[in-house]
Amino acid sequence: MAQASASIRIPDSADSVWQLIGGFNSLPDWLPYIPSSELSEGGRVRHLANPDGETIVERLEAFDNRARSYTYSILEAPFPVTEYRSTLQVREIDGGHAAQVDWSGEFTPSGVSDEEASRLFEGIYRDGLQALAARMQTR
Repeated sequence: MAQASASIRIPDSADSVWQLIGGFNSLPDWLPYIPSSELSEGGRVRHLANPDGETIVERLEAFDNRARSYTYSILEAPFPVTEYRSTLQVREIDGGHAAQVDWSGEFTPSGVSDEEASRLFEGIYRDGLQALAARMQTR
């Protein structure tokens, strides 16, 4: 299995960051390259659209509001991987004056090298977290 991860420090409380990103259907609220999300199966499956009109279907595998974390898997996506599982977590740092957001995943590359697949998701996570930080500044 290959892995990818990215983290960012946001000068806001962990609770306020989690309030924005903690909902499984909240990606369009902070991630510019996901303009829409629709839930099904009682809120456990999200159908995402990207700007190219491609569909990404993800399943919520675990949710822990107290730990400000959720884990999801990809059921369908235009990515060269299988067995994808990812976790998004917000942690309190600096005595509660800031938050660290960690986004990590593991997956099996399909038709590409481990390094290529890892670079792809590291870029997605890094760009997504930078968009989150920018969104938090405008709140």
